[in-house]
Order: sequence, then C-alpha cells, then structure tokens
Amino acid sequence: MAGEATDLGEILVSAGRTPAPEVTVGATHTVITGEELERRQVRFVADALRAVPGLAVSQTGATGGVTQVRVRGAEANHVLVLIDGVEASEVSQGEFDFGGLLAADIERIEVIRGPQSARWGTNATAGVISIVTRGGIRNGIAGGLRLETGTDRTVLINPSVRGGAEAFDFALSGVFRRNDGFNISDFGSEEDGHRNATLNARFTADLARTLVLDGNLRFTDRSVESDEQDFSFGPNQGLVLDAYDWTDTQEALGGLGLTWSLMDGALVQEARLTANDNERQGYTAGALSLSNKGFRVVGSYQATFAFQTPGFADARHSLTAGAEWKRESFRNDPPAPPASLAEQSRRTRSLVAEYRGEFLGRLFLTGAVRFDDNDAFDDATTYSASAAYLLPNTGTRLHASVGTGVTNPTFYEQFGFDPASFIGNPNLQPEESFGWDAGIEQSFLDGRLVIDATYFRADLENEIATDFSVFPFTAINLPGTSERQGLELSLTASPLPGLSVTGSYTYILSEDGAGLSELRRPKHAAALNVGYAFPDGRARLFGDVIYNGEMPDSEFVTFGRARLDDYVLVNVGGDYALSESVTLYGRVNNLLDEDYEEIFGFNTAGVIGFVGVRLAFGGPAQ
Repeated sequence: MAGEATDLGEILVSAGRTPAPEVTVGATHTVITGEELERRQVRFVADALRAVPGLAVSQTGATGGVTQVRVRGAEANHVLVLIDGVEASEVSQGEFDFGGLLAADIERIEVIRGPQSARWGTNATAGVISIVTRGGIRNGIAGGLRLETGTDRTVLINPSVRGGAEAFDFALSGVFRRNDGFNISDFGSEEDGHRNATLNARFTADLARTLVLDGNLRFTDRSVESDEQDFSFGPNQGLVLDAYDWTDTQEALGGLGLTWSLMDGALVQEARLTANDNERQGYTAGALSLSNKGFRVVGSYQATFAFQTPGFADARHSLTAGAEWKRESFRNDPPAPPASLAEQSRRTRSLVAEYRGEFLGRLFLTGAVRFDDNDAFDDATTYSASAAYLLPNTGTRLHASVGTGVTNPTFYEQFGFDPASFIGNPNLQPEESFGWDAGIEQSFLDGRLVIDATYFRADLENEIATDFSVFPFTAINLPGTSERQGLELSLTASPLPGLSVTGSYTYILSEDGAGLSELRRPKHAAALNVGYAFPDGRARLFGDVIYNGEMPDSEFVTFGRARLDDYVLVNVGGDYALSESVTLYGRVNNLLDEDYEEIFGFNTAGVIGFVGVRLAFGGPAQ
C-alpha cells in the first residue's frame, strides 16, 4: 500500500485535537527534543526558543525576570502556551512568563506557527507552544540526580524518579535553582538574583483494557529581585534605578483526563478537567506594593472517529467533535484598588470540529472550525486549514496553512490595574487576525541534510495598545490593519558521523496600522548550533551562536522610541561520561562577554561558567 512506504516520523500532540505524525502536519512547526535540550545544557525553555524560526525572546534583566516570547511579529499574548495539555498563560495579561519555566525533565517542546484559534481558542492567534514533560515507565523504575553550580553563585539541584508496573506508571521530578545574579541597573551595585523551586508529577493508570486515567500536577514557587523604573516625572524619569525590589510568584496547574477507546480504537472519547492558579506579590523598597490572583478552570469533551476508504485514494480519515467550558477569574489588590477589580470573571463555551485526511500516503489535509460563546465579548467563529504533500522520489515536502485567530482583551486592559497609573477600557474589541503561510521542505543526501523555507503573512484588526497620550494610561484599539510578514529558514544536517548542525534564519516585517515597526521584534534573527559526539560515545561538545538584529523599543524618558543594537551570543560546552551512571559536564554562556540590551534600560548577564554532575540509575524491566 502507498501509505506503508511513508515514514510518518514523530508525533505532534499540539498540531491538532488529536495526535498527528510530524510529516503529515501542514502548519509550520518545530520540535525540540529532550535529548537536544540535554546536549545543549539548556536550563530555561526560553533559551531553547531563541533558536526557533519566527520567534523573538525578550527578558527583563536578571535570570528569572519577566520573559516574553513573540511568534511571527505578534504580541506575547497571541501565542497559547500548554504544559502537559494545560493552558498555562496568566489570566491577568493573557500571556505566559517564560522566566519561570525551567527545562528540567522535558520530553519535547512543540512550536506550531500560524493561527490556531480554531483548535485552541483565544490567545492562539499566532501559534501554540506546547511543553510535554517526561512520563513514567512500565514494569521498572529509573531515576536521576543533577547537581550544578556557576560563577554567578548558581546552585541547581534536580532529582527525578520514573517507574510503574504493568497497569500504571508515574513520573516525579523536582528542581531547585538559585543565583545571586547581577545588577540590572546602571546605578548602584546591588545584585539582582532569583530563586525557583518547581515540582512536576504525572501518572497514567489502566482502569480497564480500553479505559485509561491520566493526571498531571505542576507547582512553581519563585522569587525574582529587580530594580525600579522611575515614573516620578523627575530628573531620573524613565531610568532603571538600583532598588530593593522583588516579586514572589506561585504558579500551580494540573489536570485529570479519561480516555475511552471503542471499536478496536476506531472511536476514542476523551474527557478532561484542567486548572491553572497564579498568585503574585510585588515589593517596592521592602513594602508590599502589588498583589493579585488569577484562576482558570477548563472542562472539555471530545470524540474522534477514524475510518478508511481503501477504494477511494487508499484514504484514511478522522473526524473529531468536541465541547469546552472555561471560566477565568481575577482579583487585583494594589494599594488603592479600583472597585471594578475587587474580583472579575469571564466564561466561554465552545464547540469545535476537526477533520484529518490522508490520501495515497502522500497528501495530508486538515481542517477545523470553532465557535466561542463569550459572556463578555461578541461571539467568535474561527477556522483553519492546512495541507502537506510528499512529492514521490524527490525528498520534497510541500506544506501550507491558512486560518483566523482571535484574542480577547486581557483583564488588565478591560478593567485596569491601578487608578493612579493605568485604568481599564470596557469598550475594547477583541483582536482579530487572518494569516497564511506556504513553504517547501527539501531533503538531500538520504536525509542527512534537510532545508525548509516558509513565507508567512498575517493581518491583525483592532490591535490593542497602550495610549500614552493620556494619564492615567489606558488601552485602546488601534485604527487600521497591522501587518506581519516574513521568511523563515531552517536547516538540519549530519555531514559526518557524530557531527550535527542545526540553523535558522528569520526575516520579519511587523508594523502597526500607522506603519510603525512593532516593538521588540528584530527584522533579522539567526541561530546556529553545532554538536559533536566522539566515536567512543563518552564525550560530546557543542557550540551555540544566537544573532538578534537591531530592534525598536519604548523608552519612558521622553515616552518615545529607542533603538536597541544588534547582538551576538556564543555559548559553548561539553560533557564526559565517567560511567553509564555518572556524567560530568560544563558550559560557558555569553563566551564573548557581549554587552547588550533586550529591553531598554535593563542590563543583561556577562560571561558565566557552569559545571555539574549528572547521576542516573535503573530502567525498564527487561
């Protein structure tokens, strides 16, 4: 059969409502495996995302500081972030702070670019970033311990254990990381460090031959020291001043799911309940100055029916229909809270349908439509479609996608934050986007060299921005159409035994309705990673080069715009296995001691070195 000759590759969970082989996905995507994170000694997910085409990362000062990830020139709250299938974005701002997401025990990271609201709802306007942590193992037990220290007085402890029996499995991991940091201000000498403690747990249990229960729970308690940006309209207006400030954050998310398979797996039903709780306390000069709490609960059900039509194009089909209910609530307690933020909540009820088709083992089609019934905004209908085609005997894969997206105003934008500085706008309209992309992936040398080129474009209506012409500030819908377009290139190569090379380049032109370049989106960005494993398999070396082109940013000295210079970051490292269970490793970040800014006025780290040891034991039963 034609389909039997096709290598369907790796599974992507977030590419749709049901799992799909990577080669069949028409939407542009990137997968970062846990093995790659280990080889490159990545400690924060945001650092791995810097090498993904189409993504821009901005970190506020010190390690652990607020970190935004933008996809294809869109805003940070236009990308949906999932952790083990749970929506992780904060309720308050509609975006996820990657500053607290450590890379310990991650199985893979999936990045789907382009509008995905038809599958995942609001906030998936520009794409989806799905993080999948390691699951358990059946009939055995395995564990590990990582210990690390660095020149910035970093301490990292990461124990983990995975195990199970014939009918269940579990995974449990914890990571504690702290450092003293550096001074993120140009004034004074106080160092700004951070502390992060994260626990993650997963399990699956076979309740019956066709009924599986699964669950996950993740909790993070972190504290990040910072300095104060002066908004006193005095001589230091807009500057970042050395101060005794910090923010404490507690994040908890988890879910329970039931999967019931019938008709020899042709009909699969899934019911799931997930929740996300986020609390934050901010301190200025040692005194409490900010306190808020956001909570989200989502209940969903879907059924997927798969069938074949051998007499018609040797085709395979799957139909998915589902329903979802979501409730979000938020409470903000600044020193003088506006009455509108005593506590607010919003509810959404959704219906979603998706079709997948595979024809002759070479043509793959996907389509989805979603209806959202909102209690706070106009109801929304979104759609998406994608296609992938394998040209016979050429190593060529064509792919394209088209879709619409919607992003509702955040709680801050709708209700305000502090009546003395930022007030809400109850008349805001949701942002609406239409986007498409088309590309070609070409394989050479029996798959040892793969190059992908993709052109994309997206138009955004009702873009929400802060109006700095009035005080207190507020949010408004901008007139006109905001345009985003560009080119993404990626390369994967294995030119010699043991040698691996990956690279990416992105050109993005992102402008608002007035034709001004959007902030913190470089027009040019590139990344290169080279790894080498020695023939005996005991030693490995790697080198990363990250280029970020110049980009505009807002500055609050004159409430105008600043131009941030381009920069190049070089990271190198390696590891050596003393035995099957003991590995030593080390790395140097920012080897060239590059002096740069990701956000105007905030310093970044210089050269830092790390050394550590990784211990492992056990494994599945033989």
